[in-house]
Amino acid sequence: MKTQQLRIHGRVQGVWYRESMRREAERLNVTGWVRNTPDGSVEALIQGQADAVDALIEWARRGPPQARVDRIEIEHSESQGPLIGFEKRND
Repeated sequence: MKTQQLRIHGRVQGVWYRESMRREAERLNVTGWVRNTPDGSVEALIQGQADAVDALIEWARRGPPQARVDRIEIEHSESQGPLIGFEKRND
């Protein structure tokens, strides 16, 4: 099981980034959450099999068609246990 904390920078709010990531995470069977942050970036905590987490990170580098991803900060995260489902959190 691999857990990663992401901070996605660019034009990523107001372009369906969170909902698109939620759908892609469910397709890949990755759990966690995604939310907007006050500085205009998007933050996500993702957990799953290493290949699925890596695939979601690759998707996050592009995002949905309306997004423009400038950079992603990725950190290993120690989760407090297995995450259930994938949640799109409110701003």
